[in-house]
Amino acid sequence: MLESQLSFLLELDKLKAILRRTRPVGMSRLENSAEHSWHVAVMAMLLAEHAEPAIQVDRVVKMLLLHDIVEIDADDTFLYDETASLDKADKEEAAAARIFGLLPPTQRDEFTALWREYENRDTADGRFAYACDRLLPMLQNLANQGQSWREHGVRFEQVLRKNLPIQEASPSLWQYVLPKLEAARDAGWLA
Repeated sequence: MLESQLSFLLELDKLKAILRRTRPVGMSRLENSAEHSWHVAVMAMLLAEHAEPAIQVDRVVKMLLLHDIVEIDADDTFLYDETASLDKADKEEAAAARIFGLLPPTQRDEFTALWREYENRDTADGRFAYACDRLLPMLQNLANQGQSWREHGVRFEQVLRKNLPIQEASPSLWQYVLPKLEAARDAGWLA
């Protein structure tokens, strides 16, 4: 059992090499998926009071710490890349089976169930975790003058459509960010 757990932990080290399209605020380098997972988990703890309905923050934090582990095999898929998104689910499902399969059965099943709950968004916890995962890169883009949006020609309508899950999980967070997105569009950061 310990051997399996330690093998899984060493496998997770690979997540530090998966680069995302956003940059940490004020930095020129790209963010990696491991630091994103940590950052969004902290975000969920801080913003849990804004979830509607209320959530179990410990479960949401677990989901957010686990949600991108599949990128070790499937790589990061840029949210606004419609072509790359076509086979994303299949790649990530295979990755989840392999990576979580390194664990003893009880932990494998628990981690897989949490990952699926995040992906399916069929619970308040899953919806809020997903919303936090959408909100953080938006905040980073807003703080970086639309860096990844500008670099990839992202349109305002795409940002609205892809980030509507925030409104479902937390109307107050959506009300906060929507005027900022409109200001980003007006500033030319969004096509």
